[in-house]
Amino acid sequence: MDLVTPELLAKYEPVIGLEVHVQLATRTKIFCSCPTSFGAPPNTNVCPVCLGLPGALPVLSREAVELGVRAALALNCHVRAMSRFARKNYFYPDLPKGYQISQYDEPLAENGWVEIAGDGRHKRIGITRVHMEDDAGKSIHDGFRDSDRYSYVDLNRCGTPLIEIVSEPDLRSADEAYAYLTELKQTLQFAEVSTCDMEKGHLRCDANVSVRLRGAEKFGTKAEVKNVNSFRFVKQALEYEIARQVALLAGGGKVDQETRLFNPNTGETVGMRSKEHAHDYRYFPEPDLAPLRISESWLAAIRASMPELPAQKRARFIEGYGLRDYDAQVLTSTREVSEFYETVARVSGDPRTAANWVSTELMGLLNAEGKPVTESPVSAERLGELVGLIKSGAISNKLAKEIFPKMFSTGEAASVIIEREGLKQISDAGALEQIVDGVLAANPKQVEQYRGGKSTVLGFLVGQVMKASRGQANPQKVNELLKAKLG
Repeated sequence: MDLVTPELLAKYEPVIGLEVHVQLATRTKIFCSCPTSFGAPPNTNVCPVCLGLPGALPVLSREAVELGVRAALALNCHVRAMSRFARKNYFYPDLPKGYQISQYDEPLAENGWVEIAGDGRHKRIGITRVHMEDDAGKSIHDGFRDSDRYSYVDLNRCGTPLIEIVSEPDLRSADEAYAYLTELKQTLQFAEVSTCDMEKGHLRCDANVSVRLRGAEKFGTKAEVKNVNSFRFVKQALEYEIARQVALLAGGGKVDQETRLFNPNTGETVGMRSKEHAHDYRYFPEPDLAPLRISESWLAAIRASMPELPAQKRARFIEGYGLRDYDAQVLTSTREVSEFYETVARVSGDPRTAANWVSTELMGLLNAEGKPVTESPVSAERLGELVGLIKSGAISNKLAKEIFPKMFSTGEAASVIIEREGLKQISDAGALEQIVDGVLAANPKQVEQYRGGKSTVLGFLVGQVMKASRGQANPQKVNELLKAKLG
């Protein structure tokens, strides 16, 4: 691997497709009424249906279907009028039925796309299909005193509703894969399909990756990297796997079609088993479930309930508020951040300054304390009031930056802090003239330099006035007054 130079990597083109499993934000499982709550004692959120006991029949959750359709619409997919569930047969200790109820040749939705940004351009990544399925349980291989001999099985996750989002092999780098996952996550969160909490297993990713010589049309042999549970690890796994395959091919070897696991401690992928084909799963239609039919009226009702999605919101922020693309990206990172910003913009009447304060000042303090915007000690209304005071000239931007940390630590309104500490901006001409006269008298050399044509000295004199006024002087009026007095 050490011999894989950037020049060698540049001769090959990665081809990447991602399969993303997303847990739907339902209260109950997909085929029974067991709760989906996280953290329950092992094997307590179970019943005969999700345990696969003989005679127990599945009943499809309407809530799960609606969330699946919302996801499909958010990802620009065609929702099929009829889809069908199938049995996917395989044998794991944490799969008590001996099969997974999934969808195969008749999925819920297909032919969608997601747009990602990178290298100053936008690229559309195709989505092959979105299909519904139930989750398996969880095998636990460590944490018990006899874990060296036994694995434990927790079946609480059995029957948890999932959608699987399968991309086209349109991704050409680990960075593009990272951007795609980020956009996918934001879109699903805005659509309220899933919390996408990766720590709780609500979003998991399998990556299919191959490499080919640049300019070649035929795809190389792919390897699948299974169950990577963070976007950072997906990027690392792909970078390692691309380099591994390039090293094999450049050395005259060949890539085996196999399933691999990523070890975050070493940053390497390791072989797990040979890759299965569809026929290995012996798919056949699920006999206990009727075909799923989505009527035009039901689809229209779900479509009408869709919120504004991050791509739409970014475009509106750029066009309507005059924001830069980067600021619009930051301010739509989550639905909560975008709603917080819009309130600040509305209250202040100054969307561009509001964007700077939310994305820089507020997010900086929140990130330092590891808090989300929903836990901000400064409400959107109070930050909007502060930005409005800057806009009206009641306080300077410099003074606002002194006031804001006090708002953050106390939760008090800016007006309360300004009143208590006497921080109101000085705009009175008489009061300002006194301060300006004192500064000019104390700096005769700089006054002479300015009058001799060195106009840059004005900035120094303005700074001295601001210092003498403890930052409370109105900068615009100070400039006007100094220019008038300096002739």
